[in-house]
Amino acid sequence: MVFISQAMSAHPLRIIQGLTLISAANGAPVLVAWALRARPARPIDGGIVLRDGHPLLGRSKTWRGIASAVVLATFVALLIGLPWRLGVLAAVSAMAGDGLSSFFKRRFGLEPSSMTLGLDQIPESLFPALACASYLPLSPIDVFAVVLIFSVGGLAASQIFFAIGVRDRPY
Repeated sequence: MVFISQAMSAHPLRIIQGLTLISAANGAPVLVAWALRARPARPIDGGIVLRDGHPLLGRSKTWRGIASAVVLATFVALLIGLPWRLGVLAAVSAMAGDGLSSFFKRRFGLEPSSMTLGLDQIPESLFPALACASYLPLSPIDVFAVVLIFSVGGLAASQIFFAIGVRDRPY
């Protein structure tokens, strides 16, 4: 009964830690792209176009974005007293979720950086929340809370980033 009770309760500090890492990982590519513009931004997919006539991932998924996510999330992990490996894990899994979203958006013929509610927020928060669950540890309720808060917060942050000129368009 204790295990079930713990699995069904929320842990605010762990949720905040998870959100902090995931937000750093997902925010770093946006901030670095804004700061550096097109320098040096090489697409991960190398410009590969699939049979459907659309790119594998698109021009907005870059090696620079992955590197910036790993660096910032690792730094943030250390800053908040978590192992650096957790920062790397959060960043890599967030970028994997973001890449998966981009893959599906390209299959639907959607432009890079176009907004698809849910598809843009859920994989890039769910993947790292699940990957980090054993380190923090996050209960299923915590993972749900991280995804929900990240999704709502990401939409609000996008509006703010647009208002201050960091994003080209709001979600």
